[in-house]
This record gives sequence, structure tokens and C-alpha cells, in this order.
Amino acid sequence: KSVNTKYQEFATPDTFYGPTVGCMGYGVPAAIGTKLVHPERVAIANCGDGGFMMTGQELATAVQYGVNIITVVYNNHALGTIRMHQETQYPNRPSGTDFVNPDFAALGNAYGALGIQVTRDDEFQPALNEALKAGRPALIEVMTDLEYISPTAELSQVTAGMPGR
Repeated sequence: KSVNTKYQEFATPDTFYGPTVGCMGYGVPAAIGTKLVHPERVAIANCGDGGFMMTGQELATAVQYGVNIITVVYNNHALGTIRMHQETQYPNRPSGTDFVNPDFAALGNAYGALGIQVTRDDEFQPALNEALKAGRPALIEVMTDLEYISPTAELSQVTAGMPGR
């Protein structure tokens, strides 16, 4: 029996690890720990850019110890979830959620990982295939638009008082 975790199905129990209540900074350290416990499995950390900025330096640890994780950083140049909550409560008055990011793919390369930047949907699968074959940690930076704030709503909908499904 497969378990559906939002949009990804997992056929094997206990193969999806994630925090509840929106914990930021969890992804990279959790992927490293998971890969150390289950070296035969693929470990992928899905991180927003803000969450990655909290603990992304642990990619250096993965490189140093040969812990071949894949980190996917969704870069919308904002603390998206916080922005969504701000817009819900105080439309058009965001505070402290926009920022300038580094080039995360270049940062991955600087750490010694494989760094790839994806700007279109059709580029993701080839990037993931390359990361799976890399034989070292990999970071895939997915450039996203802040307008697509969640899987169920756009920022303009939230601001207009229509928070999605």
C-alpha cells in the first residue's frame, strides 16, 4: 500500500521524513542523517531558500564525509510561507520576507558538490538524473516565482482574500 504525502506517493513505509509545523532548516541535516542510517537509499532534501540558508552549510559536511545526498532548493527570493501568512492577515503589507540570495548552484559547486540551476520545468528531470549519477552530493537550485506561493494558491489570490483550496 502506498502512502500519499501531499503529491508524492511512497510505496515503502518510513521513507519520507519531514517536520511538522513548518520547521525551517531541517532538510539538509535530516537528509545527511537519513543517508548515514540508510546508505543504500536515495536521500533528497527539499528546501525553500530561506530554510536552506539556515543550515545549508552542512552541505560541506556531506561533501567532507562523502554522504551523497541531493538537495533541491526552491528559490523564490523570499520566506514564502511567512509571506503567505502575512498576506493572509495583513494584505499588501509584507515585512522582512524578501531577500537577495546567492547563486545556490554555484554555492553547491564551491562546497565541492554538483551544483545545477533549473529555470524551466522540463529541465528538472535531467538535472535530477545527473544528480543521481554524480557520485557526490548534489544541489539542484529551482528558480521559482513568488507568485506561486503554495501548491494550492497564488500570492495574488491570498492577498485578495482567496487563500486557495
